[in-house]
This record gives sequence, C-alpha cells and structure tokens, in this order.
Amino acid sequence: MKMIVFGATGNTGKRVLGQGISMGHEMTVFVRNAEKLYEQLGEHSAKQVKVIVGDMMDPVSVGAALVHQDAAVVAAGHAGQGEEFVRIVDNIISQCERQDSFSGRVWIMGGAGLLDIPHTNLIGNNLPGFPPEYKNHNRNFARLQQTGLDWSIMCPGTMIDSGGHPDPVHLHVTTETLPIPIPEAIKEYSEADIAGHLFSRFQELNVAYDDVVKCMLDHMELGGAFKRKRVGLAYQSNIMVR
Repeated sequence: MKMIVFGATGNTGKRVLGQGISMGHEMTVFVRNAEKLYEQLGEHSAKQVKVIVGDMMDPVSVGAALVHQDAAVVAAGHAGQGEEFVRIVDNIISQCERQDSFSGRVWIMGGAGLLDIPHTNLIGNNLPGFPPEYKNHNRNFARLQQTGLDWSIMCPGTMIDSGGHPDPVHLHVTTETLPIPIPEAIKEYSEADIAGHLFSRFQELNVAYDDVVKCMLDHMELGGAFKRKRVGLAYQSNIMVR
C-alpha cells in the first residue's frame, strides 16, 4: 500500500512510519524538517522512504504529495496549537477531497474526550473542567463529518511508551464510545460529577503509542470496520463497575 504520513517526526507519526516500513508499505512522509527525520530513521530506513519537505498549510504542496496515495495518516500538530492545528487538518482534508488520484482513506488523531460517554448524550470535551483546547478535536471531527472521504479518527487517552503497561494485556477497541466500563447510574449525575468520575479514571485510558499505531495500520483498507468512526482503545479493565 502507498501511504503518506503527515507529521512523521512526532511521537505518533514516527511510529506510523516505522511500523509501516516493517509491514512492507510504500511510505511517503511530508515533513518540515528532513534532517530531524533522517536522524530518527537512520541511513538504512531513510532509503526506503520518499521524503517531501513542505508546509502543511500550503494547499499546492499538500495536494501534490497526495497524488496516487492509497491512504493518509495525519499525525501532525496537537490541540494546544489552537487555530493552527485546525487549519492544518482542514487543509489536508481539503486536498484529500480535491486530489482525484487519492483513494480517500484517511486516519486523523483525536482524543478520548471526543468519544461518547455511555448512558449519556455527552462527550468529555464538552464537560466542565476539561481543557478548552480539547474542543479543537471537536472542530476537526465536525470537519470530517462534512466530507465524503473514508475517514477514521483515533481517540486514545494518554499515550505512553510500550514499557509503561504490564504484560500480557488485552487491547479493547470500541467505536464511538469510551472503551472503559461506565456505570449506568452515571446518567443521573450532574455534568460536573460526570467529569469528576472520568478524571478519577483517566489512568485506565493510558495506551501505548505502538498499540495505537498498530490498530490504525491494521485498519487501512477502504470501507473497513472503522469507516467514518471514532475509535477508542484501552487495556481490558479488571475494575468493577458500580
């Protein structure tokens, strides 16, 4: 598969690139800093990657990079960048829409606060106490809902290095909703109490970067199970639901 990664020098993007190479995909990266990329990859791996240096805000260069690509992974930016983050995602999505030779398969990164809270009509990002910058993920999600692309949005909690969780683990994957057990009684809570409940359980949503990336790369096909879905991940919880 021909795959392009935007933001390939970040914590998530570099793992997408590394795993993609190992899986035999034909990898292209769009980066601002080629030297940083080469330092991360090493001489051998660098020869297996097509590198495009450019500005992710530039429609022309992003559009050209998408020619004949089978899938795109948008791992660039972060919610704390505010308007810049939203504009980066919007430009890449817009160019995916306009490039006739691009397949239409896109993964972007969100966060667990974008997932539905079971037994409620709420998402975490809209609750009191959640950092306001997280609502930039809401804006990116709204942008995806407007497109006809075959998109998925990965919504992990805090991502950690692979050595940060006990072995063996079972990865629980959900679509649309939080991947941890939530008591039905939560529907009677105030929004502030729901937020407090979630804050107390954030550690259950810790998931390794490598597991997040593997889930994405295992679901790159067009029309797959995660088409136009928010995807949540957590390790199987032994905590009783009360």
